[in-house]
Amino acid sequence: MLPFLNLFGVAIAFPPLVLILGIWLGANLSEKHAAKHGISGDQIFNLIFTGLAAYIVGGRLSYAAQHPSAFSDNLLSIFSRNFGLFDPLGGFVIGLIAIVIYGQRKKLAAWQTLDAITPALAVVLLALPLANLASGEAFGAVSELPWAIELWGATRHPVQLYEALAAGLILWQIWPGRIQKGETAGLEFLRLLSYSAFARLLFEGFRGSSVAVSSLNLRVAQLAAWLTLAGALWLYHSRKTRPEVKNGKS
Repeated sequence: MLPFLNLFGVAIAFPPLVLILGIWLGANLSEKHAAKHGISGDQIFNLIFTGLAAYIVGGRLSYAAQHPSAFSDNLLSIFSRNFGLFDPLGGFVIGLIAIVIYGQRKKLAAWQTLDAITPALAVVLLALPLANLASGEAFGAVSELPWAIELWGATRHPVQLYEALAAGLILWQIWPGRIQKGETAGLEFLRLLSYSAFARLLFEGFRGSSVAVSSLNLRVAQLAAWLTLAGALWLYHSRKTRPEVKNGKS
């Protein structure tokens, strides 16, 4: 684990730094290749950071709404740098709403926009397990394998590294330069969704903190991954038979 990075005597939270770097690199990659999807790079960059800003603000406000007592003594503590005072799900919902509103105002075509932000999503999906490795979150199950790592008082599967390796392979597979000219809009995003759902389905069994669904002998995340994978494959097949909807065209 490396929860903090000491730079010039200042302790900086390392996991958020990894995520911020991943978002920045991903946004730049998407911006660079946005024109292939008929969208300007500035629009994609602004879309991503509108969603990010809404995620950060929305996550803190959602947490404050659910736990008002945490801020009752000092309302200014809502601006605290304590990352524990945050609701990821609430932030995600509000960030998604902000992205949809921005896209509608700018009249961005949905499938082309999803393809355009796919590289950014792929880079973030690579940064996330690395951030988890630094923080010790999403840790692996106890293991005695030679490559097991010491974490939280036990030797465990380095599941964060498994996921990072898979995310790296997925990023290579959907790299913007590999897109086929005239490909149906949406297929690039659906490939990322399918690959990522399959990876989560595969590696969830190595996690040590998953919630199980005993009646189905599955974990909650695996069940969600199954449903996501099935939906993504169905949409992929459906859109692949509609060649009239091309990337670079509205």
